[in-house]
Amino acid sequence: MCMVCGNFLDSLFTKGLLIDMGVEGLYGRSGIFEDVVERLTALITRIGKDGDAEVIRFPPGMNRKDFERSGYLKGFPQLAGTIHSFEGGDKEHATLLEKLHANVDWTDSQEITDVALMPAACYPLYPVVARRGALPKTGGLYDIYSYCFRHEPSRDPGRMQMFRQREYVRIGTPEQVVAFRELWLQRAQEMIALLEMPFALEVANDPFFGRAGRMMAASQRDQELKFELLIRIDSPENKPTACISFNYHQDHFGANWGIKNEEGATAHTACVGFGMERCTLALFKTHGLDVDLWPHGVRDALWG
Repeated sequence: MCMVCGNFLDSLFTKGLLIDMGVEGLYGRSGIFEDVVERLTALITRIGKDGDAEVIRFPPGMNRKDFERSGYLKGFPQLAGTIHSFEGGDKEHATLLEKLHANVDWTDSQEITDVALMPAACYPLYPVVARRGALPKTGGLYDIYSYCFRHEPSRDPGRMQMFRQREYVRIGTPEQVVAFRELWLQRAQEMIALLEMPFALEVANDPFFGRAGRMMAASQRDQELKFELLIRIDSPENKPTACISFNYHQDHFGANWGIKNEEGATAHTACVGFGMERCTLALFKTHGLDVDLWPHGVRDALWG
């Protein structure tokens, strides 16, 4: 049963699958929605279990100094988020309350903290790995999952401000990480086919900011460093949405954090990232809002 009419986001609200919180891109999730997310998570785990990855679960915030060093602000300042908190005393608190009562801006009483919101699930991994010392000959494979934040408010349900990413990250030699990406390019396509969703695989680029960013995006596409698996959800342009991405960072993170292999060479990195809300929304868009009516093959893949 295909969801082909009406506004998809409003349909999700009406059905109770998503819960409107009054801010575009910030939604609660129902038990049914979360059950599908968990079933997808379990399916991804089954597909990747043979890699013997180290499992790491990060909170949705990371060390702000690590965030600054990562280079994210150079490429994506428009998406970044930081945590601020009240740092004043009684006088400042009284002023804050007066401003609240007068319904005027009170945020000048807030100071930036040591925590930045996670832009992508893998970002805190690289400094953690770097602090451990040289990689073993086999490199490293990591299973990462976290809530992430990107400041791009929208009524496109596939473009939430706070969302979850499941990632497998490979760190090692160029040969190791390229082979990893090729493996997951195949695995992810097989997974989405199993879930009976039409998709396309395309060369892509990240949304780098500004004039220099356009040059970086062009270079990324020319070198085919990023692929995206696209599935239709409900974008304003009626274009399919990137639900899974496959990224080869070359030595960017290895050089930035000084990650070395046992021979002292700078490590390369690659990752496959699953947008958990996007994949879930794609299932509801493709098969309808009642999970009991989904095709038997899809239900078997998710619920067994």
